[in-house]
Amino acid sequence: MEQKYTNQKNDSVCGMNLEGLDDIPETVHNGNQFFFCGNFCKKRFESNPEKFQGTPLIALREVRKSFIVGNVETKVLRGLNLNIWEGDFVAIVGSSGSGKSTALNMIGLLDRPTSGSILLNGEDVSVLGDDVRAGFRSHTFGFIFQQYNLIPWLTAYENVTLPLIFSNKTADSGTLEARFHDFGLAARLAHRPFELSGGEQQRTALLRALANDPEIILGDEPTGNLDSVTGNKILEILINLNKIQKKTLIIVTHDDDIAEKADQVIIFKDGQLERNHEVQRKIYTE
Repeated sequence: MEQKYTNQKNDSVCGMNLEGLDDIPETVHNGNQFFFCGNFCKKRFESNPEKFQGTPLIALREVRKSFIVGNVETKVLRGLNLNIWEGDFVAIVGSSGSGKSTALNMIGLLDRPTSGSILLNGEDVSVLGDDVRAGFRSHTFGFIFQQYNLIPWLTAYENVTLPLIFSNKTADSGTLEARFHDFGLAARLAHRPFELSGGEQQRTALLRALANDPEIILGDEPTGNLDSVTGNKILEILINLNKIQKKTLIIVTHDDDIAEKADQVIIFKDGQLERNHEVQRKIYTE
């Protein structure tokens, strides 16, 4: 049977390059043939085929990233192809060094690829100038890191307002104070990070990520440093943002509980996607 994987729209829901692979599941919808990396992606397509007819919110095409230290070149991303669809909760899993965090930095425009394209609503943002990329970051993305990355000499309230300052927006103190109350931080507005518990710091970091009402929330092990109770509270907040407010949520994780709750689980291995994501998931989260 002739392979038909050169047309990108016929690639897998997850965006994986299927050329040269055997035993590719396929289906026909509205007279068009679609191919998938595994049965999980096929079932996902068949549950809501219209969702996957348009342009992915985020698409990485043949993205490569290398780091050079001295005379040593380390190849981290090796021709990564990936689709993320609007409103999805995506969990990215894989072994240490597989390229998960590097890919997240690419998606969030914190770094540039060595080669390849990063598409946001079909526009290649990898070629844009630094100022334009900074504008995309401040308006489109909210970032939550495992290490919180709060500014130590600023209060919790001042940390949360930073994205607004960078966007030349005026903070609505009433709205922000209400959010602090909703997150159980009403008594912590004037406290600096060293005066907050780990869970309070992470909730403050989450408030900062939401300050600009971003379309996409990126988390790099956002519950990794928290106890199970606090971590579950943070995860519940994130899932509510995804399900109720329809934020696109992308989380790098080793936590199987997080992966189980995601709409799409994608597995990284050696800087590329692994086939049959759902089948492989437990290998990387146990």
